[in-house]
Amino acid sequence: MPSISIAGFDVEIVRKDIKHLHLGVYPPDGHVRVSAPFRINDEAVRLAVIEKLSWVKRQREAFFEQERQSARECVSRESHYYFGRRYLLELIEGQGPARVKIQRKTRLALIVPPNSDVQRRDEALNRWYRRELKAVLPSIIERWERQLGVTVAFWGVRRMKTKWGSCNPKAARIWVNLELAKKPIQCLDYIVLHEMVHLIERKHGDEFRKLMDHSLPQWRLIRDELNSAPLAHETWSY
Repeated sequence: MPSISIAGFDVEIVRKDIKHLHLGVYPPDGHVRVSAPFRINDEAVRLAVIEKLSWVKRQREAFFEQERQSARECVSRESHYYFGRRYLLELIEGQGPARVKIQRKTRLALIVPPNSDVQRRDEALNRWYRRELKAVLPSIIERWERQLGVTVAFWGVRRMKTKWGSCNPKAARIWVNLELAKKPIQCLDYIVLHEMVHLIERKHGDEFRKLMDHSLPQWRLIRDELNSAPLAHETWSY
């Protein structure tokens, strides 16, 4: 990807068939990326970033300071989170398909075939997280559908590198990040609402904020809680 250097950091430029320029700062290390219409040249992109330079620096500093989880090895007594609560993992070798059970409110039993490696253990845990997320999403979506007067045609769960959720207003389709299964349930509620509001208002302008304020007055506090939570250990790419 082409890039330009501004104030000591690189800014990646992605040309797209869009009308307006979009500037973003992404985890885990404050990577700066600009999505720009084909008609806008590099110098115009540079000026746009410089205009927002103080905001970009604040976002980058926040990522630098944000706590990181160490790499998960899925071994006994390792900490894992489930809807905001901390559990100690108990690795158990057993016959049959890999599965996860909550035990005694503080332990997460990961039952896997003998000699399962880290990848297989991690995959089993993520399958469980995905199922748990899919179990609670319908009721959240239905509640916001009634309040907003919209209909979600399709929803899904997937791992995302730079977003907590996404929305395609034209297709009425939303996605949520698998990592939300580890965050407090109010964070999932907020992200679902955020994406569903985009079915009414695509941009993050005054009308968007008005709809959010009406539906979930404390949404800014929840957003800040989510954005300050420890980032998962990942090999991030863009």
